[in-house]
Amino acid sequence: MTFSITSPLSRTTHRIAVGALFFLQGLCFSSWGSRIPSIQQQLHLSEAQLGAVLFSLPVGLMLSLPFTGWLTSKIGSRKVVTIALFLYSTTLVLIGLCQTTAQLVGTLFLFGFASNMANISVNTQAVGVENLYKKSIMASFHGLWSLAGFAGAAVGTLMIGLEVQPLQHFLVMAAVVMAGVAVAYQFAVPKDAPTPANQPIFVKPDKALMGLGLIAFCSLICEGAMFDWSGVYFQKVVQAEKAWIAAGYTAFMSTMAFTRFIADWLTTKLGLKRVLQFSGLVTAVGLTIAVLFPHMVTAILGFLLVGAGVSAVVPLVYGVAGKTKTMAPSMALAAVSTIGFAGFLVGPPLIGLLAGISSLRLSFAVIALMGISVALLSSRIKTEEV
Repeated sequence: MTFSITSPLSRTTHRIAVGALFFLQGLCFSSWGSRIPSIQQQLHLSEAQLGAVLFSLPVGLMLSLPFTGWLTSKIGSRKVVTIALFLYSTTLVLIGLCQTTAQLVGTLFLFGFASNMANISVNTQAVGVENLYKKSIMASFHGLWSLAGFAGAAVGTLMIGLEVQPLQHFLVMAAVVMAGVAVAYQFAVPKDAPTPANQPIFVKPDKALMGLGLIAFCSLICEGAMFDWSGVYFQKVVQAEKAWIAAGYTAFMSTMAFTRFIADWLTTKLGLKRVLQFSGLVTAVGLTIAVLFPHMVTAILGFLLVGAGVSAVVPLVYGVAGKTKTMAPSMALAAVSTIGFAGFLVGPPLIGLLAGISSLRLSFAVIALMGISVALLSSRIKTEEV
């Protein structure tokens, strides 16, 4: 669904502003992620306790999905993303203030809630910019989010090295995010695509959106598994030395970020369906290599391929969902995100369950089937949907 906006600003200006919002969102998340060990040590949490505490974050995220879609369709994504990022960065500071496990659980719930508010609204903004360009540019925005992940991790490492406490670290990052949002707001897309006439806000996703959600679900199973289990795989299966345990995760994140910056160009040249099919196959091949040849070089190669494979799937699916003609873009994104994010939650525990029954290598082999599923499901996308 295409639309036009009345704005004295150029589409390039809007693109830079929305890209900055993606970067700021990623910076906020990676700042938290870089200090998880510090928070664990500060509150004297065991691994099991930490795992239970961390579950409150996705709970908050999932519960925010329908609310965020509704709110965005009511007041617009520019206002919602501003509110969300201010809340996101404020909650980051509150994490640094937590003195008890109960406080951390409640704060992480709010952090997850704000995270998804920012996610849905900033992707709705990206759909607006994409409509102005009339070509695929969604993946490049997600590439900036990934780039922010590296920046946040680097700053976190520096802060840890300087023995800066999480609270002081988070205060600095919150100030950066708030200042950035205050500037970017002025140049963000002022209007979203209009909601179809007489269309209720809460509506069941149609078959096309369900299909897109399933593609995201399968890809995010792979992505979630890599985020949570890549280090364990290198430690226990590859038997890497301590200094190289994080090599698989780094390889995965590197190609994931890089490929997002070329995915839009590939989509324009090859078409969305082919890119999604190829992405699924590359993911499956990468995991298969890591399973069949669990050695340092081959495992790193496999994880490089997985990063490239999963990189574009969710951004491209979001781009298609945001152009649906059956409901408001924000509601379509919320619907697809709900289905897709379930995969992100299912992936890590599925790995653990299968590893307990058989082995970690077998569980990664099963996850490779999700890559094949992405390719098969993508082949069913109709031309008019893309």
